[in-house]
Amino acid sequence: MVDHFRKFLKHYLACWSNSSLVEMKELISPDYQAREITNGEIVDFGYTESLIGWEQGINFIEENQGEWDLNELYSIPLRQDEWLSVISASLVINGKRLNTANLFFQTFRREHNTDWKLIRSYIEAGIPVVSLSNLQLQSK
Repeated sequence: MVDHFRKFLKHYLACWSNSSLVEMKELISPDYQAREITNGEIVDFGYTESLIGWEQGINFIEENQGEWDLNELYSIPLRQDEWLSVISASLVINGKRLNTANLFFQTFRREHNTDWKLIRSYIEAGIPVVSLSNLQLQSK
């Protein structure tokens, strides 16, 4: 199970890093639920809104010759077929890292004994990159 999930997570992060909206759509469950906190404001959303957000993010990356800087901070099994991964995501635009990043707590479930899907997210947006650098050092 661990190897199967690790292989999936590597693929998931590669799709994200490559800004592949088509592949991301396949990796997110239609029952997806999320909560994002930005500057103290709480927004709850589901699958459709998530895809709109991914599309906007990917367009921003392409328009600004950017790239994602993704770091898996931690992954733990929650249940037999569920894993939680903590992922930091920041943007690099024209070779310069932005000063803020997002911290994703993402839950994945194995469905139909083969496919993993993103089913839930909790996202803290706009965290100073310095704070995440300290967190990354502590997790290693």
